[in-house]
Amino acid sequence: MAESNFIDYVKIFCRSGNGGAGSMHLRREKYVPKGGPDGGDGGRGGHIILRANPQFWTLIHLKYQKHVLAEHGEGGSGALCKGKNGTDIILDVPLGTVAKDAETGEVIMEMVEAGEEKILLPGGRGGLGNNNFKSATNQTPRYAQPGEPGQEGWFILELKVLADVGLVGFPNAGKSTLLAAITAAKPKIANYAFTTLEPNLGIVRYYDDQSFVMADIPGIIEGAHEGKGIGLRFLRHIERNSILLFMIPADTDDYAKAYEILLNELRMYNPELLVKGRVLAISKSDMLDEQMKSEIVPQLPKDVPHIFFSAVSGENLPQLKKLLWDTLHEEN
Repeated sequence: MAESNFIDYVKIFCRSGNGGAGSMHLRREKYVPKGGPDGGDGGRGGHIILRANPQFWTLIHLKYQKHVLAEHGEGGSGALCKGKNGTDIILDVPLGTVAKDAETGEVIMEMVEAGEEKILLPGGRGGLGNNNFKSATNQTPRYAQPGEPGQEGWFILELKVLADVGLVGFPNAGKSTLLAAITAAKPKIANYAFTTLEPNLGIVRYYDDQSFVMADIPGIIEGAHEGKGIGLRFLRHIERNSILLFMIPADTDDYAKAYEILLNELRMYNPELLVKGRVLAISKSDMLDEQMKSEIVPQLPKDVPHIFFSAVSGENLPQLKKLLWDTLHEEN
């Protein structure tokens, strides 16, 4: 099977440029035998910069770029000439990218606004030329500063998908079918677990040319917060969604238990996820009659709005979009 081009995790080594040395130079010209110090400053070393680019949706362009090395600053020279700054290296990353220190796991920065630029590693400062050290008591300083060394280290870049609505459910709960039914996205759909191995995004059109973004994320299983299945990859992407649509298929044996398992996995991974707005949807409801639905309702949580729908028959799809839209705007 061909390798996917959706890469949401890369580890790279970065080194910023060294600052250029300041110049120790004394002005010497015809008829100016003692012109004094005129050594220029050294140039700054190149930065390593992350830039949030909304046209990127994967980190695949960095997968094989394991070493990112910025240019060193040039040294200063006579006649107060400053050295050239080292060229910065700008790494374009998708919105939702998080940069971490690979050694400690500490989050260094998050890229969430289109076009924003943040310095991952600053270049070393250039050294001062001897002109900066002249004084009334030391009119011909014969020393200058060396440039500061650059910084280096290993970093992890993780992508957390940005979307308005994130689909939360067990494998084969019908998440991809729903996304295909109400957006133009074409996710892989099949009757087996873990059909979806990477997030899929789709734009849901609403009234008056309004829309919101829905994300179909790989299915969750019990123990996902411990890394079972593809749980950690899945849970990472949920953090960036405004509201969560919990989906439980109609052929589930125990609806309350299924919902609690899903909720507990979010709680164990990151309790802050429970603050997000929630909607509960019973999928594949075309296999239920009205009496069966009325028997299911008492099993559902009373503090979360619910809806029965079928992506195949189209049952309640407009109502589901309205419920999501209303919940989304309540949260905002």
